[in-house]
Amino acid sequence: MTDAHDLVKKVLAELPAWLPAQRWFGGKDRPVTGVRELTSTVLNAEDPVLVHLVVEVEQQDRRAPYQLLATDQVEHCDATADLELNGRLLDLVARDARIGDLRFEREPGVEIPTGLRGRPVTSEQSNTSLVYGSQYILKLFRKLTPGPNPDLVLQRALQEVGCEHIARPLGSITGVLDGRETTVAMLQQFVPDAVDGWAMATTSVRDLMAEGDLHAYEVGGDFAGEARRLGQAVATVHANLADALGSQRADADDIERSVRAMGERLDRVVASVPELEPYVPALREAFEQARDTPGGVVIQHIHGDLHLGQVLRTVHGWLLIDFEGEPGAPISERTALRSPLRDVAGMLRSFDYAAHQLLVGQPEDHQLAVRALEWSRRNRAAFTEGYAEAAAESVGDPRQRGYLLRAFELDKAVYEVAYEYANRPEWLTVPLSSIARITGEGA
Repeated sequence: MTDAHDLVKKVLAELPAWLPAQRWFGGKDRPVTGVRELTSTVLNAEDPVLVHLVVEVEQQDRRAPYQLLATDQVEHCDATADLELNGRLLDLVARDARIGDLRFEREPGVEIPTGLRGRPVTSEQSNTSLVYGSQYILKLFRKLTPGPNPDLVLQRALQEVGCEHIARPLGSITGVLDGRETTVAMLQQFVPDAVDGWAMATTSVRDLMAEGDLHAYEVGGDFAGEARRLGQAVATVHANLADALGSQRADADDIERSVRAMGERLDRVVASVPELEPYVPALREAFEQARDTPGGVVIQHIHGDLHLGQVLRTVHGWLLIDFEGEPGAPISERTALRSPLRDVAGMLRSFDYAAHQLLVGQPEDHQLAVRALEWSRRNRAAFTEGYAEAAAESVGDPRQRGYLLRAFELDKAVYEVAYEYANRPEWLTVPLSSIARITGEGA
């Protein structure tokens, strides 16, 4: 049997080569130059050994903490792939266990059975989730930030006000990082019959592309009705967040900081992506016009990384998931009060991506490009109409705040330019063509 101390030494030696190949590792842009142990907690001392490990990953001048589950039973010691050992985590939550600095807790009034096996969700990227039976899903936050995770904080708050558009939070695992109690995992209700919004939307686009000369509203897979209901769900979640955690009017300093941040992002991206240069004057003008939003701007807690892959369609309606915020953003940004229109803008960008994803890497086809744009416009309009129908009075109809919404969408598109340039150069045309169209059309 492997000793826990020897197991940790083995894992630390393997990590520099193993980490860059993991989907959830956020440092693929530079080599791993060192890994050191921050904490290790033995969850099972008998064979098979199971250790919860938090390491600091060094990449030249950058350092970041990541968590792992280590065992001597599988290749590369990654215990998330071991269905039997995964069950140990749920059992510990069910018993409200405490091992060292790790606390496993159920939410009030929740009862959880023991003895279930976990299976990894293969589609996730920045985290790792384990599904137990048809009832539970445990998300392990791979890259850790000291303190409570916004995903758990916001979903607890939404649960308390009876929000119908989230999966119920059921438990959590917390540890200690930099002297602060830190969320390392959260347990939620699993919805086995759900389909994610990206899959539904892209299927609708595929149906349209295959249907000769029919318009989007004439195709059997028309998505506009779902887009409208999704807009209503997002507006309701925003209203629930405001009820649970409050909101306030942005003052001149808040608006100035937001506009300045957009300009600073633009400066950083255009410095490395020359293809963006022709659009810089129009982008700067659009960002400046955001200052002139009539009726002021409401700021509150929002989702922060909303797109079609972050929503699930169930038999009862739409659910929003993953309230962690943009994984690459600093925690101060992810927990700050912001305009709900940032989430609206994120979803509008996602509709544009869904519409054009089939055209990436293909020969230019004017007819298909026209169809893609028609699908995007139809569903963007349906989404904003649905949002306006259910929006809190303080937020109102996003179409009445055109300058602000346009600025947020363009700011998101500039972020996409940087991402695609670094990761998927063949996709760069999607955000660039959107920037050209949006700046050309006006608010």
